[in-house]
Amino acid sequence: MLAYITKRVLLMIPTLLGVLTLTFVIAQFVPGGPVDQLIAQTRERNLSGGRSGHDLDAKQIAQIKALYGFDKPPLERYVLMLGNFSRFDFGKSFTSSKDVWQVIREKMPVTISLGVWSFLIAYLISIPLGIAKAVREGTNFDAFTTLLVLIGFAIPGFVLGVLLIVLFAGGTFLDWFPLRGLVSDNWASFGWPHKILDYLWHLTLPLICLTIGSFATLTVLTKNTFLEEIRKQYVLVARAKGLSERDVLYKHIFRNALLPIITGLPAAVVAVFFGGSLLIETLFSLDGLGLLSYESIIKRDYPVVLGSVYLFTLMGLVTKLISDLAYVVVDPRIQFGSAAR
Repeated sequence: MLAYITKRVLLMIPTLLGVLTLTFVIAQFVPGGPVDQLIAQTRERNLSGGRSGHDLDAKQIAQIKALYGFDKPPLERYVLMLGNFSRFDFGKSFTSSKDVWQVIREKMPVTISLGVWSFLIAYLISIPLGIAKAVREGTNFDAFTTLLVLIGFAIPGFVLGVLLIVLFAGGTFLDWFPLRGLVSDNWASFGWPHKILDYLWHLTLPLICLTIGSFATLTVLTKNTFLEEIRKQYVLVARAKGLSERDVLYKHIFRNALLPIITGLPAAVVAVFFGGSLLIETLFSLDGLGLLSYESIIKRDYPVVLGSVYLFTLMGLVTKLISDLAYVVVDPRIQFGSAAR
């Protein structure tokens, strides 16, 4: 097991290098970088001040390039970036002049709130619902719930968000829910019960939009895996021994049926950080990592772009490793490394 973990950790290094290299190379060829933008802004200010818009000399342009570190060759910048990233030093944002770590931390509360709650709600509802559908396969309950989850899956989250705003957030009809921010402006003055209620009040509509589409996939996956296990020989043997349906379901079927569901955990966990919808964040005025990533790309804020890509890739690799190790916890028959040969 230790050899397997070591091997997987070492394999993360070329993966991270590949992702960072590709992102860095693309950034070099995208037009309208921070140097070009600042030169254009300086020329506009010169024009508004009555001076020529083309009076930037080579020295001024060189100073602007040095400001952003573009006075060095691409290869040298790339090597410096790798050295800094190995120490988790992502530099400073071009647009806000803040450390990239600080910029990301400022957006984390919104993203974690949306991601964690949508993850928990989806799993806490979809898994029991999928089990109930498997046990009641072919009944009216199965058909009705299938129709509901497919309708939810078919409605885009952004379209649903617009509909919810019109109906419940001060649109054409009711004004029950807020339309901006994660908490109210005077949230700090509330007592703790009021703070929790206010926080959940602001999250209600965005969470509905984020989770409604994820129910179908997870529910159908749970149902199908349980149906596959229910039809296996060991289940018939357990029933023949006189075990109750509850014992058969939760002591025998559940552990085996859980394996395919665990496979989807890495993607679900990573979605906590950067799977949140940019459109949902924009629609409900939630300043999270989705909006930060989009604005960083538009503004060519390369330190934020590269730092975010590095962190998200690292989180994805780590959660995938954790997921693989969780297989052993669920099913001890699964082994890695030399023990498996």
